[in-house]
Amino acid sequence: MGTIQVDVVSAEEQIFSGKARFVALPGEAGELGILPGHAPLITHIKAGAVRIKDESGNEEFVFVAGGILEVQPNMVTVLADTAIRGKDLDEAKATEAKRRAEETLSNRGSKIEYAAAQAELAESIAQLAAIAKFRKVSR
Repeated sequence: MGTIQVDVVSAEEQIFSGKARFVALPGEAGELGILPGHAPLITHIKAGAVRIKDESGNEEFVFVAGGILEVQPNMVTVLADTAIRGKDLDEAKATEAKRRAEETLSNRGSKIEYAAAQAELAESIAQLAAIAKFRKVSR
């Protein structure tokens, strides 16, 4: 089986760069799976876990808070709004962010506060789901 070059970058840093056998990530219409030789594609991605199976068969997880995916037959580029390596995800912080967002939503402040709280809640829920996925694979 061949490989494909995968680069996951955020505004702050490059999170992953290397050859992979397979990449799975949360597309707008559902989970996308990308193998070497995939047809060219550009699409938005949702918050969630990017799963990268490297040349050796090891899996790497990266949490993204949304962004853009570009696929070429020999290259996958993920331009993430925010990206955090699976091993660096902090469950306590994500749980606290979720609690704060739920509290803000229940207080029904301004429309802007409400929209920001909804976005923070969605991101923290996606982070917690990514943490659970990462833990399951790490065992």
